[in-house]
Amino acid sequence: MYDYDLIVIGSGPAGHSAAIQAAKINKRVALIEESESLGGNMVHSGTIPSKTLREAVLYLTGYREHNVYGDSYSVKKDITMNDLLIRTDYVIQHEIDTLKYQLSRNHIDIISAQASFISNNEISLNFKGDGTTRNITAEYFVIAVGTHPSKPANLDIDNDLLFLNDDILNLPSLPKTLVIIGGGPIGLEYASIFATLGVRVTLIDKSNALLKFMDSEIVDALKYEIRKKRITLRLNEEVDNIQKHKEKDGNKIKIILSSGKQIISDKALYTIKRSGNIQNLNLKNAKVLFNKRGQIEVDSNYKSNIPNIYAAGDIIGFPSLASTSKEQGRLATCHAFNIKTNNYHKFYPYGIYTIPEISMVGSTEEELTEKGIPYEIGKSQYKEIARGQIIGDDTGILKLIFHIETRKLLGVHILGEGASELIHIGQSVLAFEGTIDYFIETVFNYPTLAECYKHAAFDGINKIS
Repeated sequence: MYDYDLIVIGSGPAGHSAAIQAAKINKRVALIEESESLGGNMVHSGTIPSKTLREAVLYLTGYREHNVYGDSYSVKKDITMNDLLIRTDYVIQHEIDTLKYQLSRNHIDIISAQASFISNNEISLNFKGDGTTRNITAEYFVIAVGTHPSKPANLDIDNDLLFLNDDILNLPSLPKTLVIIGGGPIGLEYASIFATLGVRVTLIDKSNALLKFMDSEIVDALKYEIRKKRITLRLNEEVDNIQKHKEKDGNKIKIILSSGKQIISDKALYTIKRSGNIQNLNLKNAKVLFNKRGQIEVDSNYKSNIPNIYAAGDIIGFPSLASTSKEQGRLATCHAFNIKTNNYHKFYPYGIYTIPEISMVGSTEEELTEKGIPYEIGKSQYKEIARGQIIGDDTGILKLIFHIETRKLLGVHILGEGASELIHIGQSVLAFEGTIDYFIETVFNYPTLAECYKHAAFDGINKIS
């Protein structure tokens, strides 16, 4: 007899979701978290802090009102890091309290300890407070320990100059200049956030294109908008070396690129590489396979090479989003206990909270072209919609992709205010294999941004009529 039906290691979105799902089917569940607080990176250093920081920036700078009242309008002059963190700290604490309540309400045992595998059915718990240990067993495990940022060994420089993305909120004050190394979602989000605050940002990425998994037209529109914020893009460039640079007003950081370019900045943010938090798990004792980045290898059901051990969230790699991690955790539990599910993983929405934000679901033009699928597009712009004028967003774009012959919706891509919310209308139509005619025949509230769907649908239909 095992102590538990399921032990979940890690309390981030994947772990929390996996534990709740098991409790809902009356399983005995334990959630192991080695940190002092619940929530993982999502709550403490990733999704929640960065998105709350973004919202604080938008409010205090008056960004949303600039089209109406002018670029000089702001709620507060001389914004400090403390101004931004007040809101962040409040939201983080609320999320921790909510998670704790949800877990306790579902009678899940929360154990604050460091977990280490003894075998595929047994783990050792190390309680940091008093140094004691205890062994517990379970029929199944879900590993959801997340990842941590990794700084290459050759980038050896003071932590007060070079920050990792999990530590960026520890900035003592806003820098005048900032170099961001890495043009992925995290790098782009922070680039646009700090640029909106008036920081001169340089973004470096070794690729010649940003966000290759997203629609290129939407990405091009995003690049145009971030360049308007005076962000300098250094694409197809690699960092060769980073050095401390002394000036009269204090130490700065010098970024030396392989091309020979040199950039001097107040601070730098490194956002490229993350590695799995497996260092203390002793996965070899359970014979669980993982790659050189510490990511656990799983099949389509989130099962590792060991039949009773599953993994979900950032620890298994792309897309490493809080939203997808939640669903992966739930599905891992369902598969472990043979609970039938309808998996709409093909239609997971991706949201990137840049300023302006972008979101997508379904296929891109590039993917459909490669597959030889005949398609057409329909587009609408926020500035054509009354709601767009009301909120002062004249840059937003909504793009529909649909099959020419069947008129079935294939993809939705959005740039602009509320893109990550607006995308869910398209997600539902995709999941139920709807056609573009749905948007023409339905009625949307007026005035709303959802009207963009109807305008884009008419634009697309006009092209094939």
